[in-house]
Amino acid sequence: MANNLSKYASDFPVLNQKVNDERLVYLDNAATAQRPNQVVESLVHFYQNDNANVLRGVHTLAERATAEYEEARRKIQHFINAPEPEEIIYTKGCTDGLNLVASTYGEANVKAGDEIVISIMEHHSNLIPWQQLAIKKHATLKYIHLKDDGELDLEEAKTLITDKTKIVAVAHASNVLGTISPIKELAAIAHQHGAVFVGDGAQSVPHMAIDVQDLDVDFYAFSGHKMMGPTGIGILYGKRELLEAMPPYQYGGEMIGFVHQFESTWAELPYKFEAGTQNIAGAIGLGTAVDYLENIGMDNVQAHEQELVNYLLPKLEALDGVTVYGPQDPAKHTGVIAFNLDNLHPHDVATALDMEGIAVRAGHHCAQPLMAYLGLTATARASLYIYNTEADADKLLSAIQETKEFFNHGTVKA
Repeated sequence: MANNLSKYASDFPVLNQKVNDERLVYLDNAATAQRPNQVVESLVHFYQNDNANVLRGVHTLAERATAEYEEARRKIQHFINAPEPEEIIYTKGCTDGLNLVASTYGEANVKAGDEIVISIMEHHSNLIPWQQLAIKKHATLKYIHLKDDGELDLEEAKTLITDKTKIVAVAHASNVLGTISPIKELAAIAHQHGAVFVGDGAQSVPHMAIDVQDLDVDFYAFSGHKMMGPTGIGILYGKRELLEAMPPYQYGGEMIGFVHQFESTWAELPYKFEAGTQNIAGAIGLGTAVDYLENIGMDNVQAHEQELVNYLLPKLEALDGVTVYGPQDPAKHTGVIAFNLDNLHPHDVATALDMEGIAVRAGHHCAQPLMAYLGLTATARASLYIYNTEADADKLLSAIQETKEFFNHGTVKA
């Protein structure tokens, strides 16, 4: 199974290159995925044939652009099984979507003495907006911690979420540990206490089938570039009744109903939250990325990555001098794998791997509270996607072994 999707590799010409005279092995997919030809071609087609502003023109190009823009919205609606397209808001990315919720729903509904609950695993994008909202509103920010195996502590969550809790915000999958959080259960607990649940789907939407109705999340944000779409485009899903009650996020063109000299009214959903000219080509390109993923099948995407994790994780954990973070059970792990080599800084590890043509990330991964919780300053991180293979995993393992030997003995294995 781990090589069954290799037929798609030809759609990604960026992978057909050498880095430092070595075959490129791209394992930085948690930061951004590569784009297939189909997505790039959809951008070129739009700019060469249909380029016009949407929603505000009656000429042919404007009507074509608007039709493509709204068709992409419907594709995304069906992709995550949202009830209606009006609940799909175009944003700049996952970060923008989470800030939108904090700045609108949070601003209007959180007051002094209220509680906001997040997890210690959160990316800064799903931490700082709530941290700053809590500071501004004199609310209490509470953290759900981890069990010894790296999984979120659901029992602790049940004690932290109370009738004072207004918002629970948790990543569906960790961008550091690969931990998959039980957000359906967390949303149910939040609702029992009258709170709303905000899901960060940046590391889940590209890798597994998502049904926002089944999860019963109130808001769910994700980015296009992590799922092979363009950069600068993302999605916020929100339940209609909540979105309708929220004030606008930004003001300007297209988000208005009518403007008087001293007051204004707002447009209907979703346009109330889409002020100004949006990333039209990005939205259309994201719709193409959805087509591409649906053609593969999200169950196949997840199964492919799971096979690779099943292959790589035990071998990596078995290497002497290598520490792997997150769940040890591959079945509870996404394709994100953080690790360190004894006595080596992660940046040195990443640089050494790059010399072998292997692209990984090193640093705190925008999760400094998690690093502090784990007693670390940084890790190296390899992250898998559909175009990766067992051969890529083998090259990573071999390069890690050579890196250890070089730094320990000053020589590289022949």
